Amino acid sequence: MHSASSRRSADPARILLVDDNSDGNSARQSVLEELGYQVFSARCGREALQVLEKQSVDLIITDYRMSPVNGLELIARVRQGSQALPVVLLTGFAESMGLTPENTGANVVIQKSSRELPTLLRTAKKLLHPPKKPARAHSARKPLSRAHSVGS
Repeated sequence: MHSASSRRSADPARILLVDDNSDGNSARQSVLEELGYQVFSARCGREALQVLEKQSVDLIITDYRMSPVNGLELIARVRQGSQALPVVLLTGFAESMGLTPENTGANVVIQKSSRELPTLLRTAKKLLHPPKKPARAHSARKPLSRAHSVGS
């Protein structure tokens, strides 16, 4: 798998969308591309792994239920190669199956719904552009010394 670390900062972030629902994938891809991201698409985890062999990506957004390689299997394979690559699991089964970042390996799990897109876009932005940690302020003051007074 290629690492995204060699990507120049001026290049658009690269996102891999993985979903066997081509209509949903096309809609998400259109919106992400309008926002300036470079988007690759795959219909299942197996196809996603093939894309990852050829392309470096900065974020993976994957569905859960696909065949022959589902989203959890894809995440497990990705984590073998790169713990740092952010992954969003997007599924209609998040709530009913209790899917969480802790039990899936994803950074974020989002429930598919008619209102998922704003959440997905905020999540992608947050994962691709994490807030910078403030630099620690170093004190410019010199240590205080005790003033010695001369008594009269």
